[in-house]
Amino acid sequence: MDTRSAPAGSALFDLTGRTALVTGSSQGIGRALAQGLAEAGATVVVHGRDRAKAERAAAEITESTGGEAHVALFDVTDASAVDAGIADVEAHLGTPDILVNNAGIQRRAPIAEFSDEDWHDLVATNLTSAFLLSRRVARGMIARGSGRIVSIGSVQSQLARPSIAPYSATKGAIVMLTKGLCADLAPHGISVNALAPGYFATELTQPLVDDPDFSAWVAQRTPAGRWGRVEDLVGALVFLSSDASAFVNGQTVFVDGGMTAVV
Repeated sequence: MDTRSAPAGSALFDLTGRTALVTGSSQGIGRALAQGLAEAGATVVVHGRDRAKAERAAAEITESTGGEAHVALFDVTDASAVDAGIADVEAHLGTPDILVNNAGIQRRAPIAEFSDEDWHDLVATNLTSAFLLSRRVARGMIARGSGRIVSIGSVQSQLARPSIAPYSATKGAIVMLTKGLCADLAPHGISVNALAPGYFATELTQPLVDDPDFSAWVAQRTPAGRWGRVEDLVGALVFLSSDASAFVNGQTVFVDGGMTAVV
């Protein structure tokens, strides 16, 4: 029997001393997630492909939290680039305690007109990247005997809309990748879960937010009656990254204002 005492109360959510890598975190949801992990005490690695944006985000996080933020620049869709990028992170900080697979893109078109290029881009960025990062970081997590992996799904992991069938396919696959990784990694002390946001107001969705008809639909379709704010995701991520979720594994947590709970 394990007789070690577990943290209690707010200490369960304390990430002090842990390192978190958040892919695609120089802007949008990823930027807010990196900020939230830093505020919970983690040393964060801001990832992107635009050095200036990533360095600016890391500097802002350091200034606002007083914590430590680093930058990683590599292509999440390329296996050799992922290997080299994680090797560099490990050389400076060790294997991340927390991996957040956040990088993602959207492409819209009627299915009969959907291009091969857009399909392959969606699969590579939204799904293959989560596989490549999880596989690479899991090696160090297995050796250490602990770790947290959180992948970002979507309400489209469960619900479909016209013109985004390929996107929905990638986000549905994130749910099953999460379960499969749990089966492989839970015996090594590693938790693997997913967060599935609803409709969130970000730089990338601003055109939809500004569309009165679409915003009215979001408000009507969401029981909470509004768009999500990026900070609405932070608490759930900190929970899944911390000791508070020690026995939560293979799950997808929908943070959607109730959208997937109603018809």
